[in-house]
Amino acid sequence: MKKLYLALLLPFVGLLWLPFYDRTEPTLLGFPFFYWYQLAWVPATSLLVWVVWKRDAR
Repeated sequence: MKKLYLALLLPFVGLLWLPFYDRTEPTLLGFPFFYWYQLAWVPATSLLVWVVWKRDAR
């Protein structure tokens, strides 16, 4: 297994460890941390998948 694929575990670890983001502060544009942290993972995960895909295609 390539080490690059381990980067795809970051979203799982970041989102499954609920005590890390189970709070309301800091807010961003009126959204509590709990919501914008999860929403921030959507483009971050897409970027991670794209990077792994591009590096694997070589």
